[in-house]
Amino acid sequence: MTSASTNDIEFRSVSKSYGAVTAVSDINLQVPKGAFVALLGPSGCGKTTCLRMIGGFEQPTTGEVLINGQPMNGVPAYRRPVNMVFQQYALFPHFDVEQNVSYGLRQARPRINAREISRRANEALEMVRLGGFGKRRIHEMSGGQQQRVALARALVNKPSVLLLDEPLAALDKKLRTAMQIELQTLQRELGITFVLVTHDQEEALSMSDLVCVMNAGRIVQLAAPREVYDHPSDLFVADFVGKTNRIAATVETDGSTLRLADGSALSIPGREGLKSGSAILALRPEAISLHRQNGSASGKLSGIVTHRIFLGSSAEYSVAVEGLGDFLVTADRRDLADGDLVEPNERVVLNFDPGAAHIFPA
Repeated sequence: MTSASTNDIEFRSVSKSYGAVTAVSDINLQVPKGAFVALLGPSGCGKTTCLRMIGGFEQPTTGEVLINGQPMNGVPAYRRPVNMVFQQYALFPHFDVEQNVSYGLRQARPRINAREISRRANEALEMVRLGGFGKRRIHEMSGGQQQRVALARALVNKPSVLLLDEPLAALDKKLRTAMQIELQTLQRELGITFVLVTHDQEEALSMSDLVCVMNAGRIVQLAAPREVYDHPSDLFVADFVGKTNRIAATVETDGSTLRLADGSALSIPGREGLKSGSAILALRPEAISLHRQNGSASGKLSGIVTHRIFLGSSAEYSVAVEGLGDFLVTADRRDLADGDLVEPNERVVLNFDPGAAHIFPA
């Protein structure tokens, strides 16, 4: 049995059904104390159901949820050492900022005196860098400031675990990036466990210590962000986390040669356990180098640029390769000989290291 001193949250064979629909199926999960964990997956994968079972808003159909080593089945939300920040911040528009933050303290029993409530509310506002904003009305606050008010309200009761249900979804891209940094900094300063639910892979990879990728009610990979991106456990993870080129291939009987659909062969030495037969080669766009086709250029694949998306310092290209289909390539402008962009309808050469590709059964 895992000690309560090492894990804040534990799921033991947890399933959750709504009638004939199974939302979560036989999940086992351990969240270490002080970790920032992201539950990542497409809509309907079960991530929000897991968050709600931690918070006490749902109860498992089977299995057990533990917080700080204590069983939580049947324990109502208000008796759990957790707080939650919702996607819609649910702030009271008729209260000022301090009244919103202190609302939970004013409901506590036994009662807390007014001076202590005010002190703790302002302390929580200082944590989220809103000191001096206590008397502002909610409609006078920007979207990012309202998000921090909701955070302060969740933190004022000093929970062991903070649950975040897509709290940045309503923010614009620039503000979302700023708030990602704010949340990371706050989590490190407080040292409490954060559990974030998101379908935004960039958000999960940039903010968390651990990424829990879910699909169809199950956990398919639990690992550090870099491990999930660089070494996906299956084709679903490779497709969902980041961008991936999927190339149909066949592993030949020697177990070290891939035959692509256009008949070309790739040597893949050192890949243990590959079985002969149909396979999918998954290749990240940034693992492919792109060069203009000229007298000196040579490469594994030749194709024609069909589309280009300019991203500033880099560009994304869609390249049609005969017999293999379209390839997505991310190219840094500095990697091109003249530093200029490749135009649609230009012929290019693509190079990649087969060792950078992931190979999955078809």
